Amino acid sequence: MKRLALAAAALTLFAAAAHAHPAVSVVIDSHGNVYYSDLRQVWRVTTGGARTVVVPNVHTHELYLDAQDNLYGEHLWYEGDATKKWGHYFWRRTAAGSIERIMPAHEPFKNEDDVSFVRDRAGNEYWADRKNNVIMKRTPAGQKAVLARGTFDDVRFMTVTPEGIVYFVDTLDLLRVTADGKMSLLARGVSTKNLIDLGPAHHQIMGLWTDQAGNVYAADNKNNVVKRIARDGTINIVARSWLPWSVTGGAFAPNGDLWLLESAMYEARVRRIDRRALSSVRR
Repeated sequence: MKRLALAAAALTLFAAAAHAHPAVSVVIDSHGNVYYSDLRQVWRVTTGGARTVVVPNVHTHELYLDAQDNLYGEHLWYEGDATKKWGHYFWRRTAAGSIERIMPAHEPFKNEDDVSFVRDRAGNEYWADRKNNVIMKRTPAGQKAVLARGTFDDVRFMTVTPEGIVYFVDTLDLLRVTADGKMSLLARGVSTKNLIDLGPAHHQIMGLWTDQAGNVYAADNKNNVVKRIARDGTINIVARSWLPWSVTGGAFAPNGDLWLLESAMYEARVRRIDRRALSSVRR
């Protein structure tokens, strides 16, 4: 009975972990500085290796840098079991270091077209309207339009190339939407299914990012590896994380080095992998 209780507790913790998730974004500015969140603050790692907090007291999972090196994120909080309500606001840190709110505090998860940090070079925003099974686009002028329609199971993390090609995870599959709205399945089964059903799998694949050659990279958190998905759908493992650290995101520096975001309990770090050290082991 004791073993069964321990097993049940372990399954409960695993399922709870599957519903929560750490930060998934790494962004790199024009000077080569690297930014990431540990869900308590945002850190900067300079090209010389110095690590400092640049945005304190914010709980943000995603980050975005615009062409002027302005950094964007959110602050999300839970008010408590008395109200069971959440709140958040969005902030911007200028390249000069000034931090300001760009949207007042409000209740999240009520509006599918809230601020999105999935943006292309022109500043267009992209997000999934899960209720209506559409991928949306909003221009910098505020004009919204349906980019693509489909029958989705569970759309989660998303990325976009500078030119406006959108990639997103639908459960364990990776889909692509071109700038003219044509949608296609790029790769099926980017992560592996659980042997037993532990609830939604929407955090098995976390951060998505691309390289200059048009390949997509996925942080397969369940298997603790980075997978490269080529334009023809071929999947290769190119990097691994080792316990207690788990991979949650990444980004490429201009020289091709990979900055990997990793999480361990309530801590986060970035780790640089030299471009020459990236493996190319076929799955």
